[in-house]
Amino acid sequence: RKEYVDLYVDYMFNKSVQKPFEDFMQGFLRGCPARIWKIFFPEELQVLLQGHMTFDWHLLEKNVIYSRYKKLDQTIRNFWTVFHKLPEEKKKMFLAFLSGSDRISGYGLECFRFCIADPQVENPDESSPCANTCYLTLFLPR
Repeated sequence: RKEYVDLYVDYMFNKSVQKPFEDFMQGFLRGCPARIWKIFFPEELQVLLQGHMTFDWHLLEKNVIYSRYKKLDQTIRNFWTVFHKLPEEKKKMFLAFLSGSDRISGYGLECFRFCIADPQVENPDESSPCANTCYLTLFLPR
């Protein structure tokens, strides 16, 4: 029985996927040569390719740059008060709204900076927040 189980497991996890895995590996190595990616530990490579999935939201707040706003403006204080009360999933949705992804690149939040700007619209009560994902800018009406 042990031999049967061993052979079955070997077939399921190795032999049955050998050809598709070889095709994937060939394509992967074409785009990312082995000499480059072999310097990473598997965990580091995963973060590099997928991004960070856990966040220190207070560090995110600390790294923000303000344009036509000051950190102590009422709109900014209200924004951060509401933001920190959001559940984790909603915070990730905000990140996706701001940057196009619910994850942070391999450098982590320490290097992630975004801008909150006042769009200076004529009637801010009739405007909604919008984001420029290319420049990581949140336009937040007063």
